[in-house]
Amino acid sequence: MFQDQSPLGRGIYGLAKLMALAGGIVLVALVVMVVVSVTGRALLWAGLRPIRGDYELVEAGIGFAVFAFLPWAHLERGHAIVSIVTDRFGPAVNRWILVITDIMMLAAAGFITWRLYDGMLDKFHYHETTLLLRMPLGWTYAAGLVGAVIFTIVALYVLGRSVSNALAGRSETQSAGAEL
Repeated sequence: MFQDQSPLGRGIYGLAKLMALAGGIVLVALVVMVVVSVTGRALLWAGLRPIRGDYELVEAGIGFAVFAFLPWAHLERGHAIVSIVTDRFGPAVNRWILVITDIMMLAAAGFITWRLYDGMLDKFHYHETTLLLRMPLGWTYAAGLVGAVIFTIVALYVLGRSVSNALAGRSETQSAGAEL
């Protein structure tokens, strides 16, 4: 059930990949917007202008992108791994260390999602907006919340995968993350 080739695994991978692609598209759009805005500032003498509220849009877009990339990074084990101590242990111990770290990641993902949800409700309740564009901050939180919810779902799946592998005596493939 918690194997990457299963229907559940393929669905989780598809969902995480879709979020990562959305985050990438947003980042590319932000880069283009910043280039246009900086060009507008540099060419004020020629009648061009910067994009109004560009930093507010960058702030909102980067917030979304961070949460959009978290599910894929966790699913692919793209986080940095400090293996100075764990290299001394055998594969069986390392499988259970993965289970423990995945429990902690699920707890962190759940906590982040919960607090982001509460923050979103507060921003909507108090009708907070950005300074220049008057963009409701609740929508920015809601965009990030989508990624956080998917991150929590992925963290639950990854925990199930690592428990399944630990119980079956299977080691996961080498991580994609940086080892320190």
